[in-house]
Amino acid sequence: MTELAWVDAALTSARPQAVGALLRYFRDLDMAEEAYQEACLRALRNWPVNGPPRDPAAWLILVGRNAALDATRRKRREAPLPEEERISDLEDAEGAAAERLDGERYRDDVLRLLFICCHPELPATGQIALALRVVSGLSVARIARAFLVGEAAMEQRITRAKARIAAANVPFEAPGAVERAERLGAVAAMIYLVFNEGYSSREGPGTARAALCDEAIRLARLLLRLFPGEPEMMGLTALLLLQHARAPARFDEAGEVVLLEAQDRSLWDPKMIAEGLALMEKAMRHRRPGPYQVQGAIAALHARAASAADTDWAGIERLYATLERMEPSPVVTLNRAVAVSKLHGPAAALEMVEPLGSRLDGYFHFHGLRGALLRGLGRGEEARVAFDRAISLANTAAEAAHIRQHLDALSREAMPAGV
Repeated sequence: MTELAWVDAALTSARPQAVGALLRYFRDLDMAEEAYQEACLRALRNWPVNGPPRDPAAWLILVGRNAALDATRRKRREAPLPEEERISDLEDAEGAAAERLDGERYRDDVLRLLFICCHPELPATGQIALALRVVSGLSVARIARAFLVGEAAMEQRITRAKARIAAANVPFEAPGAVERAERLGAVAAMIYLVFNEGYSSREGPGTARAALCDEAIRLARLLLRLFPGEPEMMGLTALLLLQHARAPARFDEAGEVVLLEAQDRSLWDPKMIAEGLALMEKAMRHRRPGPYQVQGAIAALHARAASAADTDWAGIERLYATLERMEPSPVVTLNRAVAVSKLHGPAAALEMVEPLGSRLDGYFHFHGLRGALLRGLGRGEEARVAFDRAISLANTAAEAAHIRQHLDALSREAMPAGV
């Protein structure tokens, strides 16, 4: 690892803890960010010369706090702090600070920082943008590219989010047990949204938008380190890992999306799968099931199948039935219907799907699945209508191409024998 690479890695790793502690100290998100940025600049000058500090987070917190206080005093025309050489010589102070940064305060600092970014006053897009900027430290330009908007528009979005947070008078005290549990759920939901923003990308691996999956996994691992005994955090992290393990097989050489059943499973990342499966097994031992664990268990069954034909559809159907009870949703029922069609045929699945029409009429996958089931039952004209509706709702060229294959097959099936 190059000199600047290890410094960058240390700064990235320490950011949530350092910004969280500075936020607790100054109770101002902008001031906390500015203090951290100043500390990073000093680290870039100091660490390559003097070597890394014993505790990078403690060093950054102390330097950032002192720099912000110095700036405040200068504004008030008070005496400045000593020169940087003296401020940067923090060996003794750093050790004492590291001792004070016990696990409980560290956890509350990071959770508070994450929760502020997930404040209910903010829309989901604002939560994601603010978390990526403040917690992950991604540049505004990079976030803008991921969301396919201009840099100025993203800057305004983040500024508006900060303003709404300031106006909401968010408390900065350490949360109690009940509030902590509520905050944890909000943060987990935000991380899941970040992942889905990347996973649903129309672009292949390595692009700005697809890279959001990597950032979501990093944040999930951070939460898991803070709450190692929380089975839902294990389930969430496992779910993201097992889904992202398929990334190398999700796009063909032309950049088109490859559906799960047609993917080359030898391209799936075995290390990610192993980590995800181990986390799922650990979570299940707690016997406190939750929605993320159930979704992770579904992903685990797909990951364990050597081929599409080996998929345990009975197990997947049972898990979706469990998820339906936990979090009733027409989309969950639609996914369960896929498993039912594999087990009991298209008629049983169509019976489940038809009542969902009023709620899912604008959903591509509803009409695509309904068309496939109708085709399986020999109801060609009804299937064609459903497929036409699906094409009109397709989000990508790959989705539209997949439906056209069904339409072509319908046309061939309708031709007289021998033609």
